[in-house]
Amino acid sequence: MISSLANINPKAQIGEGVTIEPFACIYGDVVIGDGTWIGSGAVIYDGARIGKNCRIFNGASISAIPQDLKFSGEETTLEIGDNTTVREFATLNRGTRARGRTTIGSNCLLMAYVHVAHDCDVGDHVIMVALSGIAGEVELGEWVTLGGGVIVHQFARIGRHAFVGGGAKVRIDVPPYIKADRDPLAYMGLNSVGLERRGFAREKINELHEIYRAYYNMGMNGGKALEYVEKNFPSTPERDYILDFIKNSPRGVIRGR
Repeated sequence: MISSLANINPKAQIGEGVTIEPFACIYGDVVIGDGTWIGSGAVIYDGARIGKNCRIFNGASISAIPQDLKFSGEETTLEIGDNTTVREFATLNRGTRARGRTTIGSNCLLMAYVHVAHDCDVGDHVIMVALSGIAGEVELGEWVTLGGGVIVHQFARIGRHAFVGGGAKVRIDVPPYIKADRDPLAYMGLNSVGLERRGFAREKINELHEIYRAYYNMGMNGGKALEYVEKNFPSTPERDYILDFIKNSPRGVIRGR
């Protein structure tokens, strides 16, 4: 159902079974996938590409121009995958010439007052709890969870399956599969509960525990710790992802407690 009280540009491409509530505003260069629901007062600006069966709640601002002084009006996009929910008053900005687009994956939950800045890359199944925000060109891997009020610095990366505790300031990279908390932000152990919920076998969780014990708790510097892990742990997709993430971290990764 599309309300007659919604303001919809006739050039917008709207899929089948879409619901648009009263007083929503849809600009012209917009694509909305089948089955998506747009709440009252939401504004969907030019450049929005919204997948199927999404839910955009009242007051959300989708694909507004970047809050970045280098932006000069170039055509860019904000792309949202299928089955993603954006709650009240979240603000999601489109890209700049740096990357050309901001991407948010499928099956994500972005709670009230979340902010996603320009050129970010947010993976599938990400949860951003209310009042959390990520600056420009941040990368969040699949299954990342940001607690309430987390603030992530520009260019920072957070690896898949990581959990960052509420109110944290993320200034540098957070490796995958771990919990991070305190100020300054520190490694707090493996995200065991999250991994168990997602079906990781006990043997795999133990393997990840041992890798991070070696990296953080054996008193070696970062380079020596990486060499030790590479030499003493067999190659698996998870081990190799950890090594690649840390080796290719231009900002460095968080320290242990």
